[in-house]
Amino acid sequence: MSDYFPYTPRPHQEEFIGLIDDAVRKGENVIIEAPTGFGKTISVLAGVLPYAKSLGYKVLYLARTHKQMDRVIEELKAINAIKPVSGVEMRSRKELCLHSYILNFAPDAYNAMVVCRNLKELKRCPYYENVKKKKEEFEEVARGFLTSPPLPVELLRYAENLEFCPYELVRKVAQRADVIVASYLYMISPGIRDNFMSYFDLDFSDLIVIFDEAHNLPDQAIGALSDRLSIRSVELAIREAEEYNEPEIANFLSVFHRGVSELLAIKFENYKLEEVPILPESIFEHVMDTLSINPRYLVRFLEDMVEVGDAIREDRIKRNKPPRSYVGRVGEFLLLWLALSGREDYLFMASRNNGFYLELVALDPAKALEPLKNVRSAIFMSGTLTPMEAFADVMGIEGRMKKFPRMVKSENALVLVAKDVSTRGNERSVETYRKMAEYIVEAAKLIPKNVGVFTASYEVLEGLLSVNLPLRIEDETGKRVFVEKRGSSSRDNDLLVGAFKAAAREEGGVLLGVMGGRNSEGQDYSGDEMNGAVLVGIPYSRPTPRVEAQVRYFEKKFLNKGRYYGYYLPAHRKLAQAAGRVHRGKDEKGAVVILDYRASWGNIKRDLPDWMVDSMRVVDLRRMSLYLRRFWRG
Repeated sequence: MSDYFPYTPRPHQEEFIGLIDDAVRKGENVIIEAPTGFGKTISVLAGVLPYAKSLGYKVLYLARTHKQMDRVIEELKAINAIKPVSGVEMRSRKELCLHSYILNFAPDAYNAMVVCRNLKELKRCPYYENVKKKKEEFEEVARGFLTSPPLPVELLRYAENLEFCPYELVRKVAQRADVIVASYLYMISPGIRDNFMSYFDLDFSDLIVIFDEAHNLPDQAIGALSDRLSIRSVELAIREAEEYNEPEIANFLSVFHRGVSELLAIKFENYKLEEVPILPESIFEHVMDTLSINPRYLVRFLEDMVEVGDAIREDRIKRNKPPRSYVGRVGEFLLLWLALSGREDYLFMASRNNGFYLELVALDPAKALEPLKNVRSAIFMSGTLTPMEAFADVMGIEGRMKKFPRMVKSENALVLVAKDVSTRGNERSVETYRKMAEYIVEAAKLIPKNVGVFTASYEVLEGLLSVNLPLRIEDETGKRVFVEKRGSSSRDNDLLVGAFKAAAREEGGVLLGVMGGRNSEGQDYSGDEMNGAVLVGIPYSRPTPRVEAQVRYFEKKFLNKGRYYGYYLPAHRKLAQAAGRVHRGKDEKGAVVILDYRASWGNIKRDLPDWMVDSMRVVDLRRMSLYLRRFWRG
């Protein structure tokens, strides 16, 4: 057993640790599927640390959410109690900043980075200046955190008391830490990755990289490689150019805006369309013809816009105004658009959603991992990677694959599939939603304490709300209902989920949300916090231009597998992830009700975990009630 494992091992954990240890010693990649509650985080750390520590490799542990990242630090604390190990959690500048200007005016991580750079250059950040003035004390504090892995809140509090920049303190600790915990973006976003590797003077061969909850990687990689620009930003850039006496830029943008507006008017002549593919060169045709400019001059002009944008941001900081520059943002986006023109792995499109947008949509998530081919080892792990060969194909990974057996005892799992409802497009109706509501209310009555209800989409959730589902649940079960809000902040969502979990200590609660969302994948529910889940439909994406483009791209790359990889499999994984919320350990009972008869079809079952398939029963409303009564009585 590894010297870095602080607990009594559960079944198969020693095998897991041995597999990881052997792979990193041989410089191999590993794809692992292990069930919820297995203890993957502590096991993978115990597997990589002996070799990494002995030869000085840096372990980069990547996760999707802050909660998952915090959990890694907690496990490092447990390891450190028996064997010295150092680690630190990287967050964005905005989350690790004490400067009032950034806290008040920087709306996101990108703007915080730009403002931070300018504040340091202008010597207007006292926290950064203290890092230089009190260098010895700063380095002593950093050495102290190397003796015990800190949570971000602990480090932030310490930095505030000493008036040091928390972000610089984290980076100082990270330089010598054994483990750096961070967001996926540190390896899949080209700009963030380049800055990270450059700052720490790292070569990819210095790294052992761990991707936790790796089933999220395809979507996260697509998002990291994609970009979009609102037409409203172009309008604001025109005003900004006029305000800063840049007539050439203002004229260029005015002509560009006129041309794009005419193009979009034609493309969206059908008012029902939400997105349409466009030729990449079409957005520049009007401005190039009107102003008689050639492609080479266009590139130089856009580069000048980016430089002007930097100067505008610096000026706004000096005047204590929000540090934005629409001129710079438009220049950056259009330069990227030009650079990617002609690439088959991108879709160029226009969309509308409370305004019009130009979008660069990446189609190949594997491109995000190409630079990682030179790392010592990359480890990808999740509870839902079946079939692992498909995941390896889509992400372009070569390496070992291992699937660990389920932990859920057969008597503790029940999966029921309703045979008379579905969310297939032509079957959605008020009558269908009413019938689904009957299933949900009955399940909420019979499943003790807390129940999660996760729908295929927000459209389906709205359908259930339209038949007064929350009121029926509260009236007929006495349980409180909590409804996930689309676009709510992390803080508001955490408060909602916290109140839902607290309801388990009273009469119980019902959480209404969507599959593929943060509450059906990124949350842990233990004990009575989620004894059952009702999954409403199969979360297939609508056949939008971007979905169809990815299917076509995958079809070229993986012959006869395009629709499976690009359309079916992602939905089946979301279904399995949502179902997995009910089991955090082998002794926890959990019931899953799927309100879509398609879940019993063979082509879907082959992508579901063994525990779901083995305990699956097809039922009507009456038989569902009988099964649930018997299950919870036993």
